[in-house]
Amino acid sequence: MEQQIPYNPKNKVRIVTAASLFDGHDAAINIMRRIIQSTGVEVIHLGHDRSVEEVVNTAIQEDANAIAMTSYQGGHNEYFKYMYDLLHEKGAGHIKIFGGGGGVILPSEIAELQDYGITRIYSPDDGRSLGLQGMINDLVEQSDYPIGDKLNGEIDHIENKIPTAIARLISAAENFPEIAKPVFDQIHTNNTNSKIPVLGITGTGGAGKSSLVDELVRRFLIDFPEKTIGLISVDPSKRKTGGALLGDRIRMNAINNPRVYMRSLATRQSNLALSKYVAEAIQVLKAAKYDLIILETSGIGQSDTEIMDHSDVSLYVMTPEFGAATQLEKIDMLDFADLVALNKFDKRGALDAIRDVKKQYQRNHNLWDKNPDEMPVFGTIASQFNDPGMNTLYKAIMDKIVEKTASELKSTFQITKEMSEKIFVIPPHRTRYLSEIAENNRSYDEIALSQQKVAQKLYGIFKTIESVSGKIPQINKAGIDDSTVLPSATEAHDENRIFLNLLLNQFDKVKMDLDPYNWEIILNWDEKVAKYKNPVYSFKVRDKEIKIATHSESLSHLQIPKIALPKYEAWGDILRWNLQENVPGEFPFASGLYPFKREGEDPSRMFAGEGGPERTNKRFHYVSAGLPAKRLSTAFDSVTLYGNDPDIRPDIYGKIGNAGVSICCLDDAKKLYSGFDLVHALTSVSMTINGPAPMLLGFFMNAAIDQQCEYYIKANDLEKEVEAKINKIYKEKGTERPRYQGDLPEGNNGLGLMLLGVTGDQVLPLDVYNEIKVKTLSQVRGTVQADILKEDQAQNTCIFSTEFALRLMGDVQEYFITKNVRNFYSVSISGYHIAEAGANPITQLAFTLSNGFTYVEYYLSRGMNINDFGPNLSFFFSNGVDPEYSVIGRVARKIWAKAMKNKYGANERAQMLKYHIQTSGRSLHAQEIDFNDIRTTLQALYAIYDNCNSLHTNAYDEAITTPTEESVRRAMAIQLIINKELGLAKNENPIQGSFIIEELTDLVESAVLQEFDRITERGGVLGAMETMYQRSKIQEESLYYETLKHNGDFPIVGVNTFLSSKGSPTVIPAEVIRATEEEKQYQITMLDNLHQFHEAKVNEHLNKLQEAAIKNENLFDHLMEATKVCSLGQITSALFEVGGQYRRNM
Repeated sequence: MEQQIPYNPKNKVRIVTAASLFDGHDAAINIMRRIIQSTGVEVIHLGHDRSVEEVVNTAIQEDANAIAMTSYQGGHNEYFKYMYDLLHEKGAGHIKIFGGGGGVILPSEIAELQDYGITRIYSPDDGRSLGLQGMINDLVEQSDYPIGDKLNGEIDHIENKIPTAIARLISAAENFPEIAKPVFDQIHTNNTNSKIPVLGITGTGGAGKSSLVDELVRRFLIDFPEKTIGLISVDPSKRKTGGALLGDRIRMNAINNPRVYMRSLATRQSNLALSKYVAEAIQVLKAAKYDLIILETSGIGQSDTEIMDHSDVSLYVMTPEFGAATQLEKIDMLDFADLVALNKFDKRGALDAIRDVKKQYQRNHNLWDKNPDEMPVFGTIASQFNDPGMNTLYKAIMDKIVEKTASELKSTFQITKEMSEKIFVIPPHRTRYLSEIAENNRSYDEIALSQQKVAQKLYGIFKTIESVSGKIPQINKAGIDDSTVLPSATEAHDENRIFLNLLLNQFDKVKMDLDPYNWEIILNWDEKVAKYKNPVYSFKVRDKEIKIATHSESLSHLQIPKIALPKYEAWGDILRWNLQENVPGEFPFASGLYPFKREGEDPSRMFAGEGGPERTNKRFHYVSAGLPAKRLSTAFDSVTLYGNDPDIRPDIYGKIGNAGVSICCLDDAKKLYSGFDLVHALTSVSMTINGPAPMLLGFFMNAAIDQQCEYYIKANDLEKEVEAKINKIYKEKGTERPRYQGDLPEGNNGLGLMLLGVTGDQVLPLDVYNEIKVKTLSQVRGTVQADILKEDQAQNTCIFSTEFALRLMGDVQEYFITKNVRNFYSVSISGYHIAEAGANPITQLAFTLSNGFTYVEYYLSRGMNINDFGPNLSFFFSNGVDPEYSVIGRVARKIWAKAMKNKYGANERAQMLKYHIQTSGRSLHAQEIDFNDIRTTLQALYAIYDNCNSLHTNAYDEAITTPTEESVRRAMAIQLIINKELGLAKNENPIQGSFIIEELTDLVESAVLQEFDRITERGGVLGAMETMYQRSKIQEESLYYETLKHNGDFPIVGVNTFLSSKGSPTVIPAEVIRATEEEKQYQITMLDNLHQFHEAKVNEHLNKLQEAAIKNENLFDHLMEATKVCSLGQITSALFEVGGQYRRNM
């Protein structure tokens, strides 16, 4: 495709960009907003997970020409229509709406939305025909119209703080200053006696000004419940294109409040920190009678003093990383600023830096009579929730405003005297942990190689002795038994004896360089080989002996070994193979964790989630019918993924039960898993949930406990008594008891439904209930994803601040140790979503393992024992068709085992990296969808040959819709055919011994360790996240793949090559599975009933939860109780107040 020329807009065009509510897919909108910006547009970027109200309010306050949205999580019909309606309702119907969502938005829906009034929804075929720049050209051209050229009495409405009027006046000043001049003359006259204070904030780029401003606004709104605040934020324009990225809003959580108005301005001139029209914007906000105005400038260097012309009080924001103390003499603002914030106070050298800044401030202001410690310089960590330094800074700012302007803003905000102190997740002295692991593993490989050479040399001497003596030497722990090779007195040949003695002495000398453990390996090799040739192999798992047949018989009556061993004879080869490969079940676990696969339990795990809990329960029973092992993977709808409750608000309502199941309370969890015994050894539940994972885990655990209470009730003939108790409880409350909607599916015996609406402790004696609870927790099997680091790096379903989210993870793991939860994984450290966001297989593996080791370091820093928590960690990878995917599991197992054993001293169980793998969603294409099953089959083959612990095969139609029963059955059949029909799959280590597999293993392992070093250079995983290293790398790799796919350099059959006669257009699904109106309404009704039923108890539980957070008690202990009565949204909101909300990054 030819290079397209960007459209050149005639007017100053402003566009708001964002991803829709509960939608973390921000890669596409990030690419789009970059191209929009380079086309000469001022872009106000909001990032992912934005409600209609937030986007509409932003577009109105910013007086945007258009809104450009992506929506990949369903609910788009309601979302876009609600946006259109809200814009018209708020008098901003002129703002154009553009959208896209890949194959998620059907052509019929595109037509419906465009008929409704949405300007344009772009389809994948539009992308193919127009190209990215072509689409953006179309969008910008349609948005290219003047704003502010016609004023219509706006001045009469600004005192009422009407956002459209305020916004239009600022636009008029920016775009048509001559037309606006008479109006502004009047505004200046009206403002002559205005006493409204202006706080000017400036500082270097990257100092964290946006986060700091947001924290000031949050405190102001709490401090003054009746006051209002106006913000003007200035960012630089691009000299070449005239475009600008106005990105301050993305970092702000507090501004979507009716008492806050914010306007972003581009400088529209180079080398200046302010727009020409800042003065006019301030005058408009003063005329609107905002109680406080904050002006924040773009950070463009050391000279930002022009802000002094516009502000009453000035704050300079900097970081400790300014270099030598002499650099401070060059910063003009230190001469003029009323206050200085040394933000990012957690950086190395912060204490020295604040001392130097205070001394420089003292010198600049000639304050020799005061102690340097009294200077108005404050260490802050704005990114940390409820930071003491921010509290102190806020109070000092408000005091200074009152002192200098005599305004009525006397703060009563309560502060403590403590300094900002970073709550370290990883102790500072441990930040090199990844490089230490890399060094440890490389050292292991070097030692293994040197030991191999020693063993090979020994074997050479051994064979020489055999050749010279004519006898086979016998070996034992001490070495060679001399008597088996030296000639006897009757057959003495002095020369031979002398030579053999020399050889034996040399053998003993060389053997001193061989580790006794490695000599044992050589000694026991023949015995090991013999064990696998015996018809039956026995081994122990948790003190239980398991016997397994070592061969299977083919139709040709050949005995096919389940484990094939190499026919090596040379000791160096044998030792190298044992140290770097080994049999399944033995360190370093290259070929698998257990000696043999468990019979009767194929690794298949099927993913389901749609509509309400009843519909997904039916799907679970359908996909597991006839299978001895019930492995249930749960997909949650986006409302649940973001910790919210179902609601009638259109942008929420449209997403209830779409692309996942709606679960918002304990009763939902009981219905979802009803009919499956959650503590049975062959039942395992996986929950793909991250931000609100602890709450969903609480629902699940309580559902499992209540199931076992049911067994007790039935075993003791207490059904009638319990039923009477429940009916009495509901009669007294006067509310309807929850029920399972519809008929039970085949295979559902109703287990889990007896105690709907109540919990076991309400109907059974407390001692009995507690006994059941203890037993259940020790037996329940499953996994909760809960990987918050990966969410920040790739998938974006973070809801809490990172530190608080990690604390919750640690609390869950601590609870698991205390309560002896041995069979449930507290986290599934996930590379799948890193790969889905665009990472290549090496980056996926490196980032996933580095996240895993970060959890290890964090849990160790909390005092947990590695052998206690190690077995509760699991992993989750994606499997594409790239060559590296053929070894992803074996490399992961090797790196993990070497580090856990030799670096951390973990026991064997903690050394085992257990992983689930899923075929790549990214390789599912919306063109020629039948070809997707071919790709999935090849990926499944990779996974099974690499001995994965469990596998999910995607359905071929998932690129265009929620999978149907037919497509799910085909996906299941892929695994079943490989496991049951494919002859080579009867062998359990089929890729061992392949030259290319060994070469790839070494290459990938080396590449991962190199990535560990790169992450260390950036301060470890959390340090790298601060500079968005992982996110940037993922996006670069995604763009590389998309570029090659787009230009055809990377051939994809049916997509860019081997096209059908019709050009392989995007396939439109014949059947689209969406939640029904009935399901959505029932979820809302049921939630209302729950809130009404538990009204008296909810606040008590939420208060206890918040107190536990403040007192640093284990939160999951309290969540286990709160989840019995509170809904998901209630708990999320309560925890926001004590743990802070996640702050988005650009």
